[in-house]
Parts: sequence; structure tokens; C-alpha cells
Amino acid sequence: MDRSTVIVAEHQGGKIDPITYELASCAMEIQRYRPTSLKFVILGDKVEDLAEELANNTGKDIIGIQDPNLVSYNAEAYKTLLGDLLQDLRATYVCIAHTTKGLDYAPALAMRLQGGCITGVEHISQEELRICFSRAIYNGKILANVIPETEPTVLTIQPGAFKAPNLDNSIAGSVEIRKTTFETQQSRRLGVKQTKESDSALAEAEVIVAAGRGIGKKGKLELIYRLAAIFPKSAVGGSRPMCDMGWMEYKRQVGLTGATVMPKLYLACGISGSSQHIAGMRASGFIAAINTDPNAAIFNVADVCVVEDLTRFIPVLIEEYEKQ
Repeated sequence: MDRSTVIVAEHQGGKIDPITYELASCAMEIQRYRPTSLKFVILGDKVEDLAEELANNTGKDIIGIQDPNLVSYNAEAYKTLLGDLLQDLRATYVCIAHTTKGLDYAPALAMRLQGGCITGVEHISQEELRICFSRAIYNGKILANVIPETEPTVLTIQPGAFKAPNLDNSIAGSVEIRKTTFETQQSRRLGVKQTKESDSALAEAEVIVAAGRGIGKKGKLELIYRLAAIFPKSAVGGSRPMCDMGWMEYKRQVGLTGATVMPKLYLACGISGSSQHIAGMRASGFIAAINTDPNAAIFNVADVCVVEDLTRFIPVLIEEYEKQ
């Protein structure tokens, strides 16, 4: 059997998560340097329809693992069921989303496969005929190049790092459903608690002004709201520390554990630019960042970088805007 690159599809609420197609783009990039077959795997209690959808949309072969105990996600089940399947498929690389779910089971899966694990992959290149995976370290200020020393290699891919490809779906791929009944021994799911509040403001906004720990004091949020007010169809967001400190409601959080946004304009104010935050706003149309640190990681993805104290810059920006 040929070696393979396997994509583990993400889904929730009966829908394929868009990042699944970004994983396909990453896998196709790997194929440029290491020719392998490409397969999708999807796990759940009822996956036939989702597997068919993936096969039709991608033209690739899909293996569905259907288990009544997978009504909800369970790391132990994912690790065990995927571990057995990936050995059968002779997987060389396993592409998993760099999400809370993916980060939960990816390292354990790598251990079960006795392989390597590289998290937060943002770029792929080749060095001395070996595939090199790049990931951010030191709060996003440095990009590290990592070459795996063993196979298989489990990869978690940063959301937004790879654009979804134009896949050939003229001919649907095959679908194989494997039914199992796996009883977890060491853990069990207690359920998912949804937040009581829901707000579509961030999703619908064309302009998002986001604040980070760098604003210094909660009172300075007034500047952020004043800046947002000059734009039509705008909303105020924030990084996780802002919400953890109680300065903002969690429904305004942008990032890996918050909202993923794609406004026309994203203004990052006092945000350092951790990989978790960037994952939630990387796909914005135009990014402007204000920060006193010239080496802030947010500048790596920004189209315009302003090195200045926001309490000095924002009032001037508002004044100049009002003059126009």
C-alpha cells in the first residue's frame, strides 16, 4: 500500500467546518514535496451524509468512522480509533485543525503512533530535500522551522494559514463507512455548556476595532469605542486577556477560543499578536495595528503598522477623520 497524507475533518452541528478545506490545501502543499495519496477521515455518530458531502466537494476518498458513542467529541476515542486506522493507512502525515479539539487529541495521537507532533503549522518549505514546517514561537515574534525526525508526523494547522484550494469535484470520491462501538475507559463527556448570550455583531461587522492588554487601563476602552463609532457597520472586539480580566464580555473575544472574523478592516489596538488571536482574524481584508512595541507579532500580519502609544494616535486619527 502507498504512503498517505490523511486529513481529519472537523465538523460541528451537522456541518463541515471550513477549516477542513484549509487542511486539504496544506496536504496538497505537502504532496508537492512528498508524493503521497490523500485521504479524508471523519468521525462521529452519524457521518454518512457528511462523508458524502466531502466526497462530492473534494473529489477525494473519504473514510467515515461511525460510532454511536461519538455523539459528542471524546479525546480518548479519537486517539484510539484514529490510531488504529492511521496505521492501516500507512499515514506519513496527519493534518489536524489547530483548534481546541485538535490540540486536545493531536499530541496523544502522535504518542500512540510513536511519531512526531508539530503544532501551529503556518508554512511549508523544503530544506536539503526534507520537508520543513514553520510555526510561531515566543508569542509570535519568531518563526521556527521544524523538520520531523520520525514518521508518521501529526500536524496541527493554524486556521487561515492556508487558503482553501479549488478542488476538482467533477468526479466524486469514494466513501467507506467503518462502524465501531468504542467504550471509553478513562474519560466521559459531561456535555457542552453554551453561553447564554449570542451576538452576531462581530460576524456582520465590516470594520472591527479590537483592543488588547496593551491599552493599559479599562478606562482607555472609551477610545476604542470612539474610534469604532466613526465607521459604519463597525463593532468592538478584544483579545482573550481583555475578556479574562472582565473588561469585555466573552462574546466579543476574537481568536482561537473566540470568534473567527473576516471584516473588510481590522484595527488591532494594543494587541501583541499571539498565534491564538491571529488565528481568529488573519482572513480580514485589511489589517492595521497600533502598538508601542516595534517587534510585536501582530505586525507580521498587518498591512499597516503604527508604532505609537494608542492614547496619542487614536485621538489624532479621529480628529483627521472628522476633518475629512
